[in-house]
Amino acid sequence: YFIMFQARYFREQDIDEFRECFYLFARSGQIRTLDELTIIMRSLGMSPTIQELKKYLKDKGKIQISLSSGGKMSFADFLDVMHIHSRAEDLPREVIDAFKAADPAKKGTIPARQLRHMLLHWGEQLSAKEVEQIFREANVSPGGQVHYQDFVKIACAPVPDYY
Repeated sequence: YFIMFQARYFREQDIDEFRECFYLFARSGQIRTLDELTIIMRSLGMSPTIQELKKYLKDKGKIQISLSSGGKMSFADFLDVMHIHSRAEDLPREVIDAFKAADPAKKGTIPARQLRHMLLHWGEQLSAKEVEQIFREANVSPGGQVHYQDFVKIACAPVPDYY
């Protein structure tokens, strides 16, 4: 029943891919360690941070993981985690959609100076140093055009974390 409930959130082929990856790395049929959860989620194209992964393993109240049974996560629990995390990783799509709305010519680009202005003055304003660092990492030239889909992928990628 639970997997049928999850089908509202994921396509059947996605669930099949999740199941295959889950049982490939969680051979016992349950995730027992942070390493297993990390490998499985990242193998499925997700980019959770170590902090997020630890929260998923510990946060019984919100996602109802049955870790009381020896610290194990079943496939049904894992689907719940994937649902929660996929919603968190929708940010890049939302940002790209905002850029598209401001791109009536549908060029897929924005002038670098306009992007700089937006980052410095709108929303959670970044410092000039932060903007420079992002531009450097995204290989953006100050007077050029920025392909916003590529920029968003780089800017929204999680900071690598090692444990």
